[in-house]
Amino acid sequence: MASEMAGPLEGLRVVEIGDLAEWAGKLLADAGAEVIRVEPLDGASSRHAGPYAGDRPDTNHSLRFAAANTSKRSVTLDLATDEGASIWADLVGRAEVVLDGAGPGALEGLALGASRFRGERPELLWCSITPFGLNGPWRDWAANDLVQLALGGPMMSTGYDDHSLPPIRSDGQHSIAMSNEYAVTAILAALWLRDETDGASGQLIDVSIHEAVSATTEGSFPNWEYLGARVLRQTGRHAAAQRNAPWQYRCKDGDYILLMGGGIPREGKIFERLLDWMDEHNAADDLRDPKYVEVLYTDPTRNVEARNGVSAKIGAFVQQLTAEEAYRRGQSLHLPWGLVRRPEQNLEDPHWAEREFFWEGELPGHDGPVRYVGAPYKFLKSPVRLRRRPPLLGEHNHEVYVGELGRTTEDLQQLAAAGVI
Repeated sequence: MASEMAGPLEGLRVVEIGDLAEWAGKLLADAGAEVIRVEPLDGASSRHAGPYAGDRPDTNHSLRFAAANTSKRSVTLDLATDEGASIWADLVGRAEVVLDGAGPGALEGLALGASRFRGERPELLWCSITPFGLNGPWRDWAANDLVQLALGGPMMSTGYDDHSLPPIRSDGQHSIAMSNEYAVTAILAALWLRDETDGASGQLIDVSIHEAVSATTEGSFPNWEYLGARVLRQTGRHAAAQRNAPWQYRCKDGDYILLMGGGIPREGKIFERLLDWMDEHNAADDLRDPKYVEVLYTDPTRNVEARNGVSAKIGAFVQQLTAEEAYRRGQSLHLPWGLVRRPEQNLEDPHWAEREFFWEGELPGHDGPVRYVGAPYKFLKSPVRLRRRPPLLGEHNHEVYVGELGRTTEDLQQLAAAGVI
């Protein structure tokens, strides 16, 4: 039944172009928006990034592209040609939202950007996603994910206790994901405003990846702003202004568990239950001393030595257990503890299955169904779901250009021969 229900953005027409907006396009498309991705003739850059289905490098087999382009349609187009510019104008003319991830000045340099089309259609929502925004002294600078995470701040908080080692970044194009989620939030707000003004109020939404990343630095900013303190990189736990006890421990079965906050609860009654559990293994030691209870209620930046001592004893205790036992029993006591899982272990977890988090669908280059990562939110009456597999390059040229824009099959053959599509 869910597959027959309209999504929350059903009927919204979106045109997406460029490499910096593909995650935003996916979020809108999975929610029911009609998203057409306009690609260069050789395909989006993510099509040329591995890994590939079956380890066969191919324009249509990239797993990175597949993950970020579910539920969309793909057309190819060379906007630098006169006919390509005309077709782009037709696509924009049908759209309610343009996702411009082509990079700073790319469309404006061809007179095909926001300044042209928003002048013609004030109701149009144009969302620009660029490295540093549309104005300012850095607006024309180039950047990639590594640069953005370094320059924006998160990387300085990510790494190991040993500061002779450099900061690190997580893989997965995090800066694109951050900025694109901010972009979707802004688009939804702009759509709400447009609807509140009888559809007459469009917007130019200017998303800076640098600013989105800089706004996602967790505790670094408040520590500096309010305390004048710089946080320290710490292995497997939050960066903090002081050195905290470890949060990750290897259990007796060789797997790791993470103890949020060093394993220290925030309520006295939960601490008592934890100590009762530790007593079963003769591991509570002197933790019932009232001085340790005070640790639960004091600022973590104070009495650090006592706090770290409590964490160390809890850490020694969980090393006597299997990781699964520590995880399940800890959660039963309302302790925010979790297994450090290998990615593939999540595929068999019953919680994910009950939540229907993974979506089954097709994958170009692979025989049989595969599972895609789904959405972290659910709508009861308007489900977010996999609406179509990731598109082949230019798969929908005929469907869009002929079926929706009114070109003929002969026109398409001529455009293909001329290198326009």
